[in-house]
Amino acid sequence: MTLSLHERIRTDIESAILSGKLAPEDRLPVEHELMQTYQCSRMTVNKALSALAAAGLIERRKGAGSFVGRPHAHSMILDVPDLPVEVAKRGHVYGYQLLVRKLRAAARGNAEEELLAGGRRLLQLDGLHFADGAPLAVERRLVSLAAVPAIAEADLEKEPPGTWLLRHVPWTEAETRISAVPADAEIARLLKTPAGTACLLVERQTWRSSERITAVRQYFLGTAYHLVARFGSSRP
Repeated sequence: MTLSLHERIRTDIESAILSGKLAPEDRLPVEHELMQTYQCSRMTVNKALSALAAAGLIERRKGAGSFVGRPHAHSMILDVPDLPVEVAKRGHVYGYQLLVRKLRAAARGNAEEELLAGGRRLLQLDGLHFADGAPLAVERRLVSLAAVPAIAEADLEKEPPGTWLLRHVPWTEAETRISAVPADAEIARLLKTPAGTACLLVERQTWRSSERITAVRQYFLGTAYHLVARFGSSRP
């Protein structure tokens, strides 16, 4: 999938912010400079800058220009984990297999998918995580191409989607839900366990300001996943 020009401008600026080339409060090139650099119209530049502002990455100040925004602080009991890192911390060898990669529309009548899609198509990514060569988790992920157009061209055979997103897309909010479910026939086949085996289902959505980035469902064998949270007392 080839990026449109306004998506390429947005992706280039976003990459510069994430890499540290552009720091908080740095001023972006003015609109006419971007128009010259990309040989495009003011409307195209404005569309890219508006998307960056909506995502909370830049601030557009009337009469002054556009500036890199300050990162939003977040405090969560459950952070967004990077599975390869977590597996390595436990002393195991991580592996990943991409099973399904396809562009599709939001399922008709599915309000959550329609909100995630934002009027564009979704990238569906199904995969299997391994620890020491044994199946660890089945992952079913949807990514908003409206929010993350660059992922359409990413090499996700070598790097799992969750890791790629953590490296390239800053998030400001996340919602995690964990429940116990029996493995259906397909999940059981992939995890190499009998159907009906107890699994932990981790469902997570992430946002960048008000923009939805991704929704993922991960099925772990009940014996392979540990939830640990450490709390401080709210008492004085």
